[in-house]
Amino acid sequence: MKNSPLLVLAAGGTGGHMFPAQAVAEVMLRRGWRVVLSTDARGARYTAGFPAEIGIEKVSSATFSKGGFFNKIMVPIRIAIGVTSARRKMRRERPSVVVGFGGYPAIPAMGAATSLGIPCMLHEQNGILGRVNQLFAPRVNQIACGTWPTELPDGLTGHHVGNPVRQEILDRHGASYIPPGDYPMDLLVIGGSQGARILSDVVPTAVGLLPDALRQNLRISQQAREEDCERVLEAYAEIGVRADVQSFFKDIPARMSLAQLVISRSGASSVADISTIGRPAIFVPLAAAIRDEQIANARELVQAGAAKLLLEPDFTPENLADQIKDLLTNSAQAQSMANAALGCSKTEAATDLADMIETLAGGI
Repeated sequence: MKNSPLLVLAAGGTGGHMFPAQAVAEVMLRRGWRVVLSTDARGARYTAGFPAEIGIEKVSSATFSKGGFFNKIMVPIRIAIGVTSARRKMRRERPSVVVGFGGYPAIPAMGAATSLGIPCMLHEQNGILGRVNQLFAPRVNQIACGTWPTELPDGLTGHHVGNPVRQEILDRHGASYIPPGDYPMDLLVIGGSQGARILSDVVPTAVGLLPDALRQNLRISQQAREEDCERVLEAYAEIGVRADVQSFFKDIPARMSLAQLVISRSGASSVADISTIGRPAIFVPLAAAIRDEQIANARELVQAGAAKLLLEPDFTPENLADQIKDLLTNSAQAQSMANAALGCSKTEAATDLADMIETLAGGI
């Protein structure tokens, strides 16, 4: 393996950046490459599912969007330390290609690679470039896009490959869908890799507004922030609904495969997972998303009739209860939505991105 080409993946911050990197790493390992993930301590928390053969390198990085005054004045110093460390490692062993997936922990490896003239590319998951990818877009050789169209700066061209999904998601591609009916049904509620408070506030109340017969048939798996888990669980207990509430589910593919309906933020990775498995969805885009990228992410599935969209101002218990009732009492509509979601899936995204990496490396 020592003589195999080396790929460095730069990503971090959230599962939305890390999971596509994991998917590509899985493919490149099968092709005989050595793979190293460059991230920070926060990003490293999402590496439990990465293959053991992948090297994890933690680097110093920081963002201006978090912390107080002292943190902000330390940001350039921490980034400089990270870039210097990454340059030292890349001089010692030069990668064939470096791929950035966004998130501020990607800055050191991408900064080092572009300064050393190493072949580089970006993968942007959302329909609008994130801040870090905006920074490096003019300096890389290729830009791969997960959502199409993706807004790019003038003069730059993107290549639509889709959003890579992990092998455990691909293994459930097109898993048989059981349409809703008068029997136990599973509702999956996910808010991205860090949960979403608005889902914790609204979904239990909405479920309480459903007709008794429908509510009693529900089994709910809900992701919530750690500090919200207990109150969400108590809210379901008060209305007599079976619920499993956790801050992070390690078995999302299995739970999604069982679900009759998914309620989710429309982060790019969540949208990709839902379309790959093929499930009806209600998307609640993050209103705080700076460039409304979560609305752009959901657009294809909504236009295809695979999902409903509820913007945060409209995400009330009453509106959500109406949507849940409509979907879970109409088996034909739910089945049609599941089929439409599957039709939007991009199952070759990881292999297409791997092909781009190998082409960039010179066909190694």
